[in-house]
Amino acid sequence: MKTLIRALGFGLAGLAQAASIAAPWNGQPLWWLQLLSLAALVWQLDALRSGAAGGRRPLRSGALHGWLFATAWLCGTFWWLFISMHTYGGLAAPLAAIAVLALSAALALYYALACALFVAYAPSSPLRAAAFFAALWTLAELLRGSWFTGFPWGAGGYAHVDGPLAVYAPWLGVYGIGAVATGIATLAALAFRNARGRAFAAPVALALVLLCVPVLLSTLRGTPSDDAARSRGRIGIALLQGNIPQDEKFIPSGGIVTALRWYGEQLQKATAPLVITPETALPLLPSQLPPGYLEAIAARYASGSQAAIVGLPTGNGQSYSNAVLGFKPGEAAPYRYEKHHLVPFGEFIPRMFRWFTDMMNIPLGDFRSGGLAQAPFAWQGQRIAPNICYEDLFGDEIGANFRNEADAPTVLLNVSNIAWFGDSIAIDQHLAISRMRALEFQRPMVRSTNTGATVVIDHRGRVTHELPRLTRGVLEAEVEGRAGLTPYAMWVSRFRLWPLWGAALLVVAATLIFRRRRAD
Repeated sequence: MKTLIRALGFGLAGLAQAASIAAPWNGQPLWWLQLLSLAALVWQLDALRSGAAGGRRPLRSGALHGWLFATAWLCGTFWWLFISMHTYGGLAAPLAAIAVLALSAALALYYALACALFVAYAPSSPLRAAAFFAALWTLAELLRGSWFTGFPWGAGGYAHVDGPLAVYAPWLGVYGIGAVATGIATLAALAFRNARGRAFAAPVALALVLLCVPVLLSTLRGTPSDDAARSRGRIGIALLQGNIPQDEKFIPSGGIVTALRWYGEQLQKATAPLVITPETALPLLPSQLPPGYLEAIAARYASGSQAAIVGLPTGNGQSYSNAVLGFKPGEAAPYRYEKHHLVPFGEFIPRMFRWFTDMMNIPLGDFRSGGLAQAPFAWQGQRIAPNICYEDLFGDEIGANFRNEADAPTVLLNVSNIAWFGDSIAIDQHLAISRMRALEFQRPMVRSTNTGATVVIDHRGRVTHELPRLTRGVLEAEVEGRAGLTPYAMWVSRFRLWPLWGAALLVVAATLIFRRRRAD
């Protein structure tokens, strides 16, 4: 019974971690809940560590309970994959549920290893133990976000987009925020679990410092005059949200007809300087569109003072891309951005898994990947850098565009179709992800989506304009482009995430070596 209760405790802490990314009741991130759930995890891991001397196997016990926490966390985060596989893919409900559980359980192995090493080898000093666990947890997050193409959805740092640790974003990025949060949670848990004298005061003091440092960093970000100097002026935009139901999107007599008619009308009658459609707003290849359809759009924007960015698949019958085309006056050929980071099982089929996708009624194929750091769309003094769907999870890849300040993007653009996941928490989670990218690079992020969230996010990560979700409409707004490079943009554009990898590995190695020497 005690073991069952302990396992339940780890699972509940994991579900709290999931809820902290976007609360199920209002979709808002809860930074304090993320800290609390991690602190509960560390509290229980430290209890396992204390009991290791009684004959338990610390590595095995830590791995099991860390795996339970992470599996519950990840299942609670992206459970909506069930909707795409079952509701729209036609996969039997039990198989879809098993698939979500299997993915969560597999990704949870990274965190299981981190917890096992912590239980077995954590130093007795709370300060060193906090650094050790923060490094282990960061490595687990980095592994999940990079290995096997990476699936970093729901990383813990996203819970802090509205919290005091958000100020670390332009310095450390989302994984750095996650590392700081893990350190704070560990310090608090160990201090209160071993509440006596200096063993309590020092960790609590350091945790408070880490929470208060953002106030100092805020003052270092620049004076109001410096902030004004980074402005690149404003541009008017119109974001189109077609709200085409996913189960009709690829039906010739249904969603295809509706999409071609509505988006075609909006593109023709728009008055904004820049008009933007969602991902695959036109759900056909250019060669499959009605005769003259794409040519009419090109002609509409071939002269005057307006431009358009249109989402559609492109290809030649043998290879395909998930792309956007940009039309503006004075250009013989349209601008093209091709999605770089493709979705496994959505845009390409991993080897040995074709049997699984064949069980679903989803038009899946192998798309071609575009290059990293593709040129932005230049218009009216702005450099607009598109990314498609879940590409905005990969801040280091977006950062590749920021290596040279002179041609760095002034506006970030995400075009998405989240209709695959229905009216679920996925919409709120993706919004938090886009807001984090805005904070990291101090750039506005404009989002044009099929069902929501179609929004304008300013360079401080605040939503300034938003369309109601699951409605058809046009969002008109002005966006202020920004110049300058954040510290995060400077180092991630040159070294990707390797500085975080190196720092975390160094802390882990130093801890293990120091422990071994003391044991000798």
